[in-house]
Amino acid sequence: MSENNTDPLYEAMGLVRIVTMDPAGRATLEYRARPEMCHSGGVVQGGFVTGWIDAAMAHAAIAANGPDVTPMTLELKVSFFAPVRPGLVIAEGWVERAGRKTCFYEGHLKDESGKVLAKATTTMMLADRARVEAAAKAALAQ
Repeated sequence: MSENNTDPLYEAMGLVRIVTMDPAGRATLEYRARPEMCHSGGVVQGGFVTGWIDAAMAHAAIAANGPDVTPMTLELKVSFFAPVRPGLVIAEGWVERAGRKTCFYEGHLKDESGKVLAKATTTMMLADRARVEAAAKAALAQ
């Protein structure tokens, strides 16, 4: 869908591309796990894994609800099944149940062969993007 954005967050997280954003509430993103993201034994640090799945679930929420929402994570649970190593990984997120303001999403991270490395569930609040951005600007101005 879109190639790597120049957004500093996308760059820091190793985003390769946003593969799909389906209005039915699904999203797929590809990331490049880099050696500098690893701790002992060449295993990617769990915060990156969590962030990749969280981002896929947030993109799925934006795909379903439009660009005027900012998904705000209220709760996040991640289960790690196998070590994530440097290389290409695929994060997928999808809606499990949607409310007007509170939604439940699920996601997973797979390696290039399709092996599921980690799974996550989240409860998120759909906030008004304009209000979130205005609050951020006000906080920076202080």
